Amino acid sequence: MDFSIATVLAQFTDDKLIAGKVLEKRLGYEDEDNSTRLQVALDALEKIGILTKDLGKYRRVQADEMVEAKLRCSSKGFCFAIQDREGAEDIYIRESHLNTAWNGDRVLISVVKEGSRRRSPEGAVKVILDRANPSLLARVTQSAEGNYRAVPLDDRLLFEIDLQQPAAELAAALDHLVHVEIVRYPLGQNPPIGRVTKVLGSDAEAAADTDIVCCKHDLPQAFSDEARAAAAALAADATAPLDAAVMENRRDLRDVLTVTLEDATLAAQSLHAIETAFSLEKTDEEQWLLAIHIADFAHYIAADSPLDREARRRSTAVYLGDLTLPLFPTSVVQACSLQLNRDRLAVSIMITLDGKGCVESFEICESVVGVDAQLTYQQVQALLGGQAEVPGELEESLAMLEQLFFTLAPLVKAQRLQRGGFELVLTDLSFAFKDEGWLGAIAKSLTLPLPSLLSELTTLAGKAVADHCRNLGLPAFYCIQTEPDPMELEDFLKLSNNLKLDLSIAADEEVRPQDYQNFTQAIANSTAPKVLMAFLRSTLKSPLYSTKPGAHFGLAYGDGYCQVTSPGQRYADLAMQRLLHDLFEKGRDRRTTRSKQSVKLGSSECHRDVNWNVLPAPVQTQWESDLAVLIHPLNEQIKTAQDAEADLEGLKKAEHMKERTGENFQGLIVGVQSYGFFVEIEELLVEGLVHVSSLKDDWYEYRARHSCLVGRKNRTAYRLGDRVEVQVKSVDYYRQQIDLVTVGGGSEASNEEFEDE
Repeated sequence: MDFSIATVLAQFTDDKLIAGKVLEKRLGYEDEDNSTRLQVALDALEKIGILTKDLGKYRRVQADEMVEAKLRCSSKGFCFAIQDREGAEDIYIRESHLNTAWNGDRVLISVVKEGSRRRSPEGAVKVILDRANPSLLARVTQSAEGNYRAVPLDDRLLFEIDLQQPAAELAAALDHLVHVEIVRYPLGQNPPIGRVTKVLGSDAEAAADTDIVCCKHDLPQAFSDEARAAAAALAADATAPLDAAVMENRRDLRDVLTVTLEDATLAAQSLHAIETAFSLEKTDEEQWLLAIHIADFAHYIAADSPLDREARRRSTAVYLGDLTLPLFPTSVVQACSLQLNRDRLAVSIMITLDGKGCVESFEICESVVGVDAQLTYQQVQALLGGQAEVPGELEESLAMLEQLFFTLAPLVKAQRLQRGGFELVLTDLSFAFKDEGWLGAIAKSLTLPLPSLLSELTTLAGKAVADHCRNLGLPAFYCIQTEPDPMELEDFLKLSNNLKLDLSIAADEEVRPQDYQNFTQAIANSTAPKVLMAFLRSTLKSPLYSTKPGAHFGLAYGDGYCQVTSPGQRYADLAMQRLLHDLFEKGRDRRTTRSKQSVKLGSSECHRDVNWNVLPAPVQTQWESDLAVLIHPLNEQIKTAQDAEADLEGLKKAEHMKERTGENFQGLIVGVQSYGFFVEIEELLVEGLVHVSSLKDDWYEYRARHSCLVGRKNRTAYRLGDRVEVQVKSVDYYRQQIDLVTVGGGSEASNEEFEDE
């Protein structure tokens, strides 16, 4: 069982007293070992004033002088506590005040010295809430005394780890890159203790890139014995024919034409869940009835079961090239997924739209569906484009998909664009999720446009569920995305303007989705669309889960949005599915038991009539508590998954560039600092650094106001947007650092740039 102080403190969401036994049950720490660890933690938290105890029960003390933050350390040993609160000051932590905390750890700190105009405030770590490094990559060394130790590859971790395993095992790993599991963190003056779990290779380049990424980010590559046993039992249950009791209160939609759509590569993988299917009808009133059917994973996977706990820990499926780290074992994915010509349980979201693509109403229900056709985007594109003859058995399905992609989706897209939404045209797209995924915006591929059109429709389902929860006062996992920081857009705007694009944002206003719509339209006609689009993408903030409805920048929604279409790949979607089941099974459809008039709790039509608490108080309270506890670990784990996917991409680029050391490329300067400038190689979308020390022809000075380096004698300037020819000098594979030298390019500095000091 994973154990962290953050998880314990997350249980104290209000000012109520909580008994230790209640905490044990909530956290699943009822075995003797975890019960003892929990009691030690409670005693320690009470002693330092984080908890107070009254009649054997505990309450959280909200101490104003305590600040929650994440540690960020440098290779030189400087550490700062970065607060979550936007605009809050970073707090300097001296080495003597770290109290064994490491880079990346989430901590509670107290401020010991106030800051001044020129100095940051100073603090001391009081509590380590969450350890960021339960395992790490390291190189095995041996001391003169013969003791084996592991030296972390991450140079921000300034310590060594004692290895306590048989000498014969460690001798074979000497001077090799290994994965080390932390057995015990530093204790007083005693160093940390670790255990080598895997020898990856003689060095980073000899190791498999997916092994490096999984070990670096502590991503689980196997399921526990308990989860595998539960998966086998579930698979037998889920593949049995549906009985009448299961179908009794569900909407029977088996006669409705239903189609699934997947990416061809993913569809061939047994680990990929087929979670969504689509139906579309034109009504007599000239309206569209769009149904999005979501595989009912929640029906089969009970809350707090072994499979649920494993999925909660993973939070999301991770896609690392050919390696997929799923949320559930293969047998569960296959058993719960929608399947061709088989009756399957689903949660259906049926949306009525008018002739302009505006949502008029919706209904959410538990259902039974039958899939009539399972197709891939590539198949549909070829068939609808006339590159292949349509088989007779697919004529009806293709006719429906033609209306869906060529009529309805463009109408819905037009509505999104009208409210200020935008789309990113990208080359490195994954189609694992049907909605916007973790990108935070709908992305389009020029070679395969169908997935982005389908996303236009699936995000309507997320919006419908969010509106339903908000109007009925239900707890929910809202997916929010705050607007980009205008300061982070500065380099993008300077680069764009240097490339003759007249782009700007109002100095006195927040960044709006409409601004990004203008940017993307201008980029499409620029001389460097791929580079600029990748740059713009990097300015978007990652979406986060919240218990309160908020704006979603990329989709231009201002009042709440939920991700709901991937319960087999994202734990939050699974939790939302469970919430909907509780609404249907436990929700109150009338104000009192004596009221004669009831409402349909799944329909948007009930919003104007409901003025009572829909869920019973204990159910509502439990959901509010559960979601509040889950928010932080889910957001952290999803950030880890995103970092891992980005890391793999960086390693692959570094490996490719290592093979091309000494070759020349054309590039665009996309960043300038006092120590050099960054060049994006347009052909490969790979970024490297030209260090100022490699510019031997002159002494170059940095002009921050103009974002350029200027030669003191020759007046040569290297500024944002300048095209240069560069040569690959060297590549650090593990750190993904590509060093370049200039072969040609640059431009003449203007008088203002040359004279500016």
